[in-house]
Amino acid sequence: MPDNQEYFKVLLKKNGLKVTTQRIAILEVLQNRPGCHLTAEEIYDCVKEEHADIGLATVYRTVQLMSELNVIDRFRLDDGYVRYEIGKMEAEKTHHHHHLVCLNCGRVFAFEDDMLESLEGKIQESMGFSVVDHEVKLFGYCEGCQKKQAAKQQKE
Repeated sequence: MPDNQEYFKVLLKKNGLKVTTQRIAILEVLQNRPGCHLTAEEIYDCVKEEHADIGLATVYRTVQLMSELNVIDRFRLDDGYVRYEIGKMEAEKTHHHHHLVCLNCGRVFAFEDDMLESLEGKIQESMGFSVVDHEVKLFGYCEGCQKKQAAKQQKE
């Protein structure tokens, strides 16, 4: 994807980062797996397929740095792992997306909604607190798991 490579080079330079093969490869892995919510180890496994010389420590340092600069998004799903995903491309940016986590199968679904923007405005207005970032995780049961549970209950 040469277009993405050029975009990633500009993105890295804009954030004061040196453009390296490893950094581009990490961004490409995240870009090519939307919605996968990868750990650093999973990113490493994907990157080393094409770049066998990359080390796990390099991946850890890179994702930490890019996360601090908001080049990639970092979050936790309460499963003991820090996970990463690439944010939207500059032209696509609108607002945050949030995560739905199935307590049965562990699948993670991303969704977007503007409801929190009005809440943030009310918080600013009533408490003088300026919200600059937020992260929403909702835990429950996905449609597939609900159907399986209903079918199981019907058999009983």
